[in-house]
Amino acid sequence: MTLAIMQPYLFPYIGYWQLINAVDTFVIYDDVNYINKGYINRNSILVNGKSQQFTLELIGASQNKLIKEIEIGNNANKILKTIKQSYIKAPLFENVISLLEEILTNKEKNLAKYIGYSLEIISNYLNINTKFIYSSDIKKDNNLKAQDKILDICKKLEATNYINTIGGQELYNKEIFKENGIELNFLKTELVEYKQFKNDFVPYLSIIDILMFNSKDEIKNMLNRYALVWKK
Repeated sequence: MTLAIMQPYLFPYIGYWQLINAVDTFVIYDDVNYINKGYINRNSILVNGKSQQFTLELIGASQNKLIKEIEIGNNANKILKTIKQSYIKAPLFENVISLLEEILTNKEKNLAKYIGYSLEIISNYLNINTKFIYSSDIKKDNNLKAQDKILDICKKLEATNYINTIGGQELYNKEIFKENGIELNFLKTELVEYKQFKNDFVPYLSIIDILMFNSKDEIKNMLNRYALVWKK
């Protein structure tokens, strides 16, 4: 079984979705500390031809709290309004906006579950059949940290392959994974370009931008535009 473990990110970029699509089971890593100014509750969309960040309001967010302990605030409708104004002339607007409305107006207040719901809804839209699990629902040794905790989750779920993003190369030791019967590799995404409006292409935006400008078939093609890198 191929496994990935990642913190929940709000409408993440294409590389995150490539990782979801590449594995059998995706663990939403919700029992680790929240990171201020990260991508857990923020991302970027195209506004007037430029990248503009939006942030989901949180209540009592702190790096001393676990992600699963944080609740969302009340600005989801404001974010939705900005998206509508920015993409109303996009070719797939009518198809996608109802999807985003379902996600953003979801009554769930728990940050991890709110984002987890969005990952499942978009996965269903793209016909991605990956199974989602919350790390807080896995019986494991919660005193473990970093690589040891990841390994414990892999073993509890009987994973044979663990895939991480390319940024995790310095965090994990291939030999230790091998000693535990798990193959370790890293996903390196290609720069995926597509036609937006009449502007020069703006890269590294949220999946929202990709959904607005590309058909399901085009996105499925994008999901396979990566390389698996083995750490030496």
